[in-house]
Amino acid sequence: MTRIAIYDTTLRDGSQGEGVNFSLQDKLLITAKLDELGVDYVEGGYPLSNPKDAAYFRAVRDLPLGRAKVVAFGMTRRRDIAAEDDGGMKALVAAGTSAVTVVGKTWDLHAREVLGVSLEENVRMIGDSVAFLAANVTEVVYDAEHFFDGYRRNPDYALETVRKAAESGAKWIVLCDTNGGTLPEQVAEAVAAVRSAVDVPLGIHTHNDGELAVANSLAAVRSGARQVQGTINGLGERCGNADLCSVIANLSLKYPEFEALAPGKLARLTEVSRYVYETANMNFRPGQAFVGSSAFAHKGGMHVHAVRKIASSYEHVDPTLVGNERRILVSELSGKSNIAEKLDEYGLGQDQALQSRVLDRVQDLENEGYQFEAAEASFVLLVEKLAGRHRPGFESRGFRVSVAGEGDGESLTEATVKLKVGETVEHTVGEGDGPVDALDNALRKALNHHFPGLTSMHLVDYKVRVINARAGTAAKVRVVIESADHDDVWGTIGVSENVIQASWLALLDAFEYKLSKDARRPHPARPEAATVS
Repeated sequence: MTRIAIYDTTLRDGSQGEGVNFSLQDKLLITAKLDELGVDYVEGGYPLSNPKDAAYFRAVRDLPLGRAKVVAFGMTRRRDIAAEDDGGMKALVAAGTSAVTVVGKTWDLHAREVLGVSLEENVRMIGDSVAFLAANVTEVVYDAEHFFDGYRRNPDYALETVRKAAESGAKWIVLCDTNGGTLPEQVAEAVAAVRSAVDVPLGIHTHNDGELAVANSLAAVRSGARQVQGTINGLGERCGNADLCSVIANLSLKYPEFEALAPGKLARLTEVSRYVYETANMNFRPGQAFVGSSAFAHKGGMHVHAVRKIASSYEHVDPTLVGNERRILVSELSGKSNIAEKLDEYGLGQDQALQSRVLDRVQDLENEGYQFEAAEASFVLLVEKLAGRHRPGFESRGFRVSVAGEGDGESLTEATVKLKVGETVEHTVGEGDGPVDALDNALRKALNHHFPGLTSMHLVDYKVRVINARAGTAAKVRVVIESADHDDVWGTIGVSENVIQASWLALLDAFEYKLSKDARRPHPARPEAATVS
């Protein structure tokens, strides 16, 4: 089995993506997480670029890494300056990493028109830079920028530049599709040509401007590349880089002749993907291959019917292999197979009469504007009610919201709620930064002393969608609220012509689900009720 080295550049190339900004602590935490995943190289940044990157290379020395080599990134020496006198070269050595990556120009257009140097001087800059670094650092990775564009326009010169890097001591020659417009067959042809020209192992670095970064990376590996550079979740400038989540999964699961991670590490892929999203303060991409929340989600009734019999009939790999999970979605498109699969999760899958009632109710509610794909907690409550198992923790007797303010100044929002808990009527007032916050605070005042477990619950997200926009100000709105506690995240939904009423319905479901969930949890004082491992 051939080992493919995984080179992660999330912290450098990925941070160049629009809206991506990592703090120093973020970079250190992601480095540790990538090491746990088992990547071979973590490119930390350009030490001469900014104080944060310089601080990173100082701080990362104290990080106890197991496998990953931290890499400093820089460019070839400037023209007419000796490598040993160039500030960028000195900074790479001073970073103190065992490996450095230096990028040079392959395309004659860039040498002449961007750098403004002769083709001969560009080759000398490459050779001098690699030789200087090789004399001071254990491992030099040479990134041939714009290699594929350069190879198409002037193949002889492109090959001359990589030969110079190889002769000067580079341990890796990485071919970069910097503009992201190369096709897989062009990548394969060029990689084969470079393999014939140099004895140094090759790597591939692709961008996704043609939506082919992963395909191009795999084509390069099939043609002889032994290192793949990319970013977690495909972060990066313009359309991003090759998504290492997809590259690693494809290499590990579709090509038995290659190994991309150590045994047992692949199952952490989804965890790492979501960790990077969270750290970057970015939304997950539900449809992201392998690791997305929708990657193994089934909605059509025919699909679910087949998956219940043979999972591989509609899944190209087992989701658990990459740390993901199968999800059965419930909607107006659902057949009884979807409902049966969901009811199986609650021990009710054999009740065919209940299946029909749930399906009919879901279809009626979705006709009114409800959508349960992002609000599974509301669906759980619906099932419990239709099954006669729901034991409400409280009864809503009404609410009122008022907003007061002057001109462009700050406004005050106040919510009054009336609930019945057992035989006790609670009538409380809460203030907040808006109607939902005020309602949430009022509910907590009414319920927390009855149900102390609610103190661990907090609201994570709030989304509003207009359903029938043509109705103008009388249009229905759909509100989805995401809530969380110490060990779970759940979504609830409300629909109304009034956005506050819709929010109230979603909020009530969020509190009811939390109480229902806590009631189902085995009590720590009753060991006989504990689940077995």
